[in-house]
Amino acid sequence: MVSPSYFPAIAAVELGFFRKEGLDATIELVFPVTKTYEELRDGQIDFVGGAAHAPLYAFREWKGGKLLCALSQNMYWFLIVRKDVGARRGDLRALKGLRIGAAPGPADGLKRMLIEAGIDPEHEVKIGPVPGAAGAGVSFGMAAAKALEDGAVDGFWANGMGAEVALRRRIGTLVIDARRGDGPKGCKHYTFPAFVTTQEWIDERPEAVAAAVRSIVAAQNALKHDPSIAAEAAKRHFPPAELALIPELVRRDAPFYDPAISADAVDSLSAFARDMGLLSGAPAYEQVVATRFRSLWKQ
Repeated sequence: MVSPSYFPAIAAVELGFFRKEGLDATIELVFPVTKTYEELRDGQIDFVGGAAHAPLYAFREWKGGKLLCALSQNMYWFLIVRKDVGARRGDLRALKGLRIGAAPGPADGLKRMLIEAGIDPEHEVKIGPVPGAAGAGVSFGMAAAKALEDGAVDGFWANGMGAEVALRRRIGTLVIDARRGDGPKGCKHYTFPAFVTTQEWIDERPEAVAAAVRSIVAAQNALKHDPSIAAEAAKRHFPPAELALIPELVRRDAPFYDPAISADAVDSLSAFARDMGLLSGAPAYEQVVATRFRSLWKQ
C-alpha cells in the first residue's frame, strides 16, 4: 500500500470522493495481489485496485470479473539491482545468476521481459519472495529496499516507492522503468493498474459501481491538478519518511492518470496473459471491460 502504484484508489477514499458519491468506503491491504482477487471473487471485498492481468488468477477466462477503468497507464514496476553489480539501464542480461525479489502477480511481468530478452527466468535468474514481505501490513516495496540493503536479495522488481527509497539511499541502480519505455519492445503494455469488480456487483448494483468509477476519475483529476494533496490522502497509511516522498512520486506519475482502457490495451493485456499461461483465448473487449461505464471516464 505504501506506494504510488494504486494511489488514485487510496486518494478516492481518503480525500472523500467516494463519500461525495454516497458510498462508505474503506481501504484494506491484502497481499499478494493474486489473493486480493480471490477475496473479491469470494465476496470478502467489493472493489480492487490491482494489476489488470491478475484477476485471471481468480476469474478464469474473465468469467465473473471485469475491469472498470484504469487507475493509470502502462506497466508500473521498477527493476532495481544492487550498485556493485554495475548494471546499465535497460540491461536485463545483468540479472543472470542474481537473486531478484518479486511478488506473485508482478513477477509475471519480469519473467516475460526476461524471456523476451533471451533469458530463462526459471534457471538463469533466481526470482523469489522478498524476506519479510509477507507479514500483515507490510509494504512490499519497502521490504524489498530493506532486503537489498541487508544483502538478502541482489535486486527487486517492485513499486515506485521501494525503487525511490533504494535509489535515494544509494544502495541500488535503476535497470528498468517499464512505464517509461525501458525493457523489451512492447513490455510497457503488458499490464496496468486497474480498478476491478465482479459481474455480480455490475448486475445487481450498477448505480453503486458507477459512483465508484466517478470517484476514481475525480481523484485522478484532483491529483493531476495538485499532486501535493497526495500527502493528505496518504497520511493514515504511510510512515513519515515515505509520506514525505509521495507527492513527488505522484507528480511524476500524474501524466499517466488516465482512466481509459483502449482496445489495444486489452489486446496487449490478453497477449501477455496468454504468454504467461493465464488465458487460453482472445476475449472480446466487452468480456474484459465493463463497457457500460466507459462514458464516465471522460467526466
